[in-house]
Amino acid sequence: MERAGAIVAGTIALLGELAQPGITTGELDRLAEDFIREHGGVPTSKGYRGFPAATCISPNSMVVHGIPGAHRVEDGDLISVDVGVTLDGLVADSAYTFAIGEVDPEVQRLLDVGKEALAAGIDQARAGNRVGDISHAVQRVVEGAGFSVVRSLVGHGVGRSYHEEPQIPNFGQPGRGPQLQPGMTLAIEPMITAGSPDVYLHDDEWSISTQDGSMAAHFEHTVAVTEEGPPRILTQPPLAAALHAPERSDGTSLNTLEKRSFSSG
Repeated sequence: MERAGAIVAGTIALLGELAQPGITTGELDRLAEDFIREHGGVPTSKGYRGFPAATCISPNSMVVHGIPGAHRVEDGDLISVDVGVTLDGLVADSAYTFAIGEVDPEVQRLLDVGKEALAAGIDQARAGNRVGDISHAVQRVVEGAGFSVVRSLVGHGVGRSYHEEPQIPNFGQPGRGPQLQPGMTLAIEPMITAGSPDVYLHDDEWSISTQDGSMAAHFEHTVAVTEEGPPRILTQPPLAAALHAPERSDGTSLNTLEKRSFSSG
């Protein structure tokens, strides 16, 4: 799973570099799929319950499950990228929300709080703790900062399947829920909004956005519960450094080609 996680982390890092004004989310998805497959992985989302793309890319008030397409990235956008990769039958899953150019200070605070909430939740993913300890830690950080957690969407177990038990809400009481055991692998993912926690499903039956149009952020890591101490993060960005961009037949790396294609418009 950590090998799959390295591809996930590398894909998200790549999309963070390429998500510049002018590119469409559909173009980002195509390049993400190329990168995943060049590194031996399979994009888990593509075909999952009929989902049509390799990644979920959700702009601005869209919380999750955005279908990449014609949306053209602009300065001031938030772009949430959610990537799953299957490698040798095992799945890793991660998400990150990128600010494009300059954003309002309150929007930047939303992102900072989302990352802080993810870290707080991960810290509770310890053997002997319960799912509610993760949920409560996320909720405390988010609501303490004046933001909202989306209550109708949850984190989950992950491993041989994309979504496994247990469900991991981003709110709850400490000491409640299933007990965490060594070897469990969990996708912890705060999904938070700057306004109301209420969301709605788009007509495409995938994309989910905030009901009040407020900005949303989504951060996620796949972690493994260890025998002692903090969990092992399987989608940690430093893992991506182990990936070397494969060379094309002309000797030019994939990353170089990608960057060139966007700098030329």
